[in-house]
Amino acid sequence: MRTRLTDRFEVSPDFYAKVALVALGALALIVLTGAGVRLTGSGLGCPDWPKCYGGTAPPLESHAVIEYGNRLLTGFVGFAVIAASVLAWFRRPFRGHLALFGALLPLGVIGQAILGGLVVRYHLAPGLVMSHFILSMLLLDASFALAWCARYEPWERRRSTDRLGVWAVRALIPMGQLTILAGTIATASGPHAGAHAGQLVHRFTFEGSGTLEWVVQRHAAIATVFGLAAIAVWLLLRRPGGDRRAIRPLTAVIALLALQGVIGGVQWWLKLPTELVWVHVALATVTWLAMLWTVATAGRLEPRHGLATSDTRATPRQEPGPAPRAPQPAA
Repeated sequence: MRTRLTDRFEVSPDFYAKVALVALGALALIVLTGAGVRLTGSGLGCPDWPKCYGGTAPPLESHAVIEYGNRLLTGFVGFAVIAASVLAWFRRPFRGHLALFGALLPLGVIGQAILGGLVVRYHLAPGLVMSHFILSMLLLDASFALAWCARYEPWERRRSTDRLGVWAVRALIPMGQLTILAGTIATASGPHAGAHAGQLVHRFTFEGSGTLEWVVQRHAAIATVFGLAAIAVWLLLRRPGGDRRAIRPLTAVIALLALQGVIGGVQWWLKLPTELVWVHVALATVTWLAMLWTVATAGRLEPRHGLATSDTRATPRQEPGPAPRAPQPAA
């Protein structure tokens, strides 16, 4: 009887976890290089797509090389996410949710390629550029989930009984998303819209000439609320009986938000120099990954009423949590 391909070719959990991690790193890197394209004014360095000035190689001009280099990196990203998607079916033991997360990655990259073409076609329309970045963040969500879940078997990590703490950590996610959204609107309203050599690129002007300042003030206010909420959750996790697993990554989130606040203030004071704006975007990406790390570390909740989990094939890894109560002496 002919053996199925998935039985003849198998991928170990350790190897697949490394593949998923490479895909996550590639998707994070493309965010940073994409920001570099925009901030160096190279968004239209290649005025056509997928070719550059009608050729398969860019002319020796800095903006064209930067833009085309980002496109080539997109090819590596595509290879990495396809590998993560396909190999999920050959991983043994097979896990359906890894295959689902893996399938989302190439779909997202295809969406990014389509958006990239539209961005060039419509001369860096701010709504399209914002969508490009937001889709990048969504891809980071999916790739982080894939890398994290590939690292652990379902039964390896104990579930949390701290319902308040876990839901408080999860509640930080929409606040972080709103902060990122406000940041993309600020960029789309400012001087770094991606144009070079006198090209006309539309920016947001819904508040007239004061649009940039108006958006930046709101972005700063939202980021401040996000930071204060993160501190409040940090204190909540440290309460007696709280599950403290997420304290370390949440500490990193708070430190990164504080650093972002300083850099944001300095870049505004210095009239938004390109280099500091790029650092601000890079740190925003790192901060978001740290936020995802926090939610993942907080873990899943123990079912209500002490229901046992369906998979008990191995003992969960011992992780720091609430101290067990000492046994009471018999009466």
